[in-house]
Amino acid sequence: MPLRIAIVGMGNIGNVHAKVYQELPETEIVAVCDILREKADKAAADYGARAFYSVREMLESGPALDAASMCTAGVENGGDHHTPTMELLAAGIPTLGEKPISNEIPKAEEMVALARDRGIPYAVNLNHRFTPAALRAKEWVGNGRLGQLHMINMRMWIPNPNESSPWFHLRALHPHSIDVMRYFCGDIKAVCAFLSRGKGRTIWSNAQIGMEFESGVIGNLVGSYDAGGSFGLESCDVAGSDGRFVLEDACEHLTFYPRQSREVERYDYLGGMMSFGETFKSRIAYWVKQLLEKTPPDRIEASGLEALKAQRVIEAAIRSFHSRKVEEV
Repeated sequence: MPLRIAIVGMGNIGNVHAKVYQELPETEIVAVCDILREKADKAAADYGARAFYSVREMLESGPALDAASMCTAGVENGGDHHTPTMELLAAGIPTLGEKPISNEIPKAEEMVALARDRGIPYAVNLNHRFTPAALRAKEWVGNGRLGQLHMINMRMWIPNPNESSPWFHLRALHPHSIDVMRYFCGDIKAVCAFLSRGKGRTIWSNAQIGMEFESGVIGNLVGSYDAGGSFGLESCDVAGSDGRFVLEDACEHLTFYPRQSREVERYDYLGGMMSFGETFKSRIAYWVKQLLEKTPPDRIEASGLEALKAQRVIEAAIRSFHSRKVEEV
């Protein structure tokens, strides 16, 4: 019997999730929910599910659920996640949230704590780490091919004209980049941030953030809402004592550079993944796989806790920008 799925928030990202679930033979969309009736009704017709206009209504009178995707938006793309996520977790529903987990750390902590205390799987769509190229690079790190890790340089930028809040760029975009950095190099200990406004901007749309990791690795993040386009989406460069890799545009190109040789290895479109849009399927499919395997909640990949740790780094960067000092995470 397929997993019975609900999707909360039927905007663009909610429909991306829905299309993936439709393609997976292990899942069936049985409920869709949005406070905007026309969105819920359209999604119900599109996916053959029942429409609901609040999570409470869905839980009280809807079908039995095995899992849910939380795809609401709100302030800085994370402002509307807290209340409906708490309702789902309190009802015992495993939940895959969208990033950022929340733009308010206390609310993110509440969601993570409730999932932990109730023993409910809770994950976040940190999809950049689920590409075949990222998995190959992670294997290299794990098997010691790079030797002792020394540094990581991450660049992520997209052209986004949104001016919704001063910190929108940091809080909405960089859960992804920081998660990628943590995926390869572990927890981040301290940060030092510099921000600037792009041409004609009112928000801090460009960032350069220096990082110190618990492991001793040092790193740098360059981010922007004023770049992207022909500049590419992202690049992750990890260097160690014995080698270095560069992962480009999330999934498209992966290159290994041995320190003592010119025999460079290059892999293009590993696993047949051609573009960033395909990463949603690999991430959601992994979530479904872990649910079917009954993975313990504390071993869920890209968990709510990991998303919370990324947001703590972002808030430390904001503090650093204000204080003009290195800030502990």
